[in-house]
Amino acid sequence: MKKILLGTTALVSAGLIAGPALASDPLTVTVGGTVTAGFYVIDADNLPGAFPAVPAPGDLFLVGGGTSYNDTAVKLVARNIDIKAEGTLDNGMVAGVIATLSLGDDWVVGGGTNDARFRELFAYLEGGFGRFEIGGTDGSAFKMHYTSPWFVPGNGVDSPNILNANQTFTAGSVTATGPVVTTTLGFAFRHSTFSLMAADANKVSYFTPRFAGFQLGLSYTPETSLNGPNPNGLGLNPAGLVIEDVLEVALNYAGSFGGVDVGVSGFYVEGDAPIAASSPEEMGVGLNLGLAGFTLGGAWYQSEDLSFSTAIPAASAVEEEVWTVGLSYGTGPWTVGVAYLQDEISGGGFSTKMTTIQTGGGYNLGSGVDIGLDLQMSTVEIPGFADIDSQSAGLVLSVSF
Repeated sequence: MKKILLGTTALVSAGLIAGPALASDPLTVTVGGTVTAGFYVIDADNLPGAFPAVPAPGDLFLVGGGTSYNDTAVKLVARNIDIKAEGTLDNGMVAGVIATLSLGDDWVVGGGTNDARFRELFAYLEGGFGRFEIGGTDGSAFKMHYTSPWFVPGNGVDSPNILNANQTFTAGSVTATGPVVTTTLGFAFRHSTFSLMAADANKVSYFTPRFAGFQLGLSYTPETSLNGPNPNGLGLNPAGLVIEDVLEVALNYAGSFGGVDVGVSGFYVEGDAPIAASSPEEMGVGLNLGLAGFTLGGAWYQSEDLSFSTAIPAASAVEEEVWTVGLSYGTGPWTVGVAYLQDEISGGGFSTKMTTIQTGGGYNLGSGVDIGLDLQMSTVEIPGFADIDSQSAGLVLSVSF
């Protein structure tokens, strides 16, 4: 009861409870979305599997054959429909709901579904006290982060929608009797400097008002398996099976000095992974500088004890480090640029690195319609093996509505 009373007092002091209900106009509902599609020509070298020349217990080797190939592909991404309801209440606060529907593929391998599903669904209140969010959405560390600029319509080198590269491979281990696959290890590069530990899981977030250019954000996620509107609040999930109690702290600054626009950010994220007996961590910083149409941006990220590219806890001593830098220039309807990203995974005596260079640009035709050219060059470096290279060139069409 004491906690309930303290919570009620805090709400009253923040102006969230204002006595008798006041009449307000209904919230305004808008529907929008983005579809990005590209036609790509791809030249890729996929490293064949091979045993060590002189196998010894503990050695690792790649599993499965590979090929070099030239190919074409149509990539269709960002198939989202965004539904937003927002209005200003009589007490001056802004209230709203954002629901993002993600559309599935027409043909899904493994018996999946092509139905639309909620990727994000959350409610928010905003006023002089700041902004409060609750529901399935990204946390403060994700939303307040600065990184290298996007200049290709609907795509970028940091957290790309389209990446034509061999991101994954499987390694086997050598036993005392020879190179026998007793265990396979899956490696996948995250290719992102954003915090993904809690992703769109159900959480509560608070963002302070911006003071002298600075803003602080805090987020708490009870468990990372729950996201969006499902489950609907009935029942309980077993504890200890996923990363839990994720706390995010983020701080950024936005301002101008002598005509130069400056954006700086930093975040720290920590969770609890009982099933792996570890406490996974994420940390990152970012910077953007803008002047006369030019944007120079970059970011650095590091995680400890996180599975590669996902929020599933991994064994201890696994580390992933990512950094990126990019430069773009925009004038009128034109935008061009170049960006670089490096992603390195290490742990258990094994390490591998992926680098990607992207260049290209876009032209705005008007009314949210952009066309562009996307050139990508990626390399995966695996100690003891030849590099895995891929190059691609694509024409991209992105439509927002």
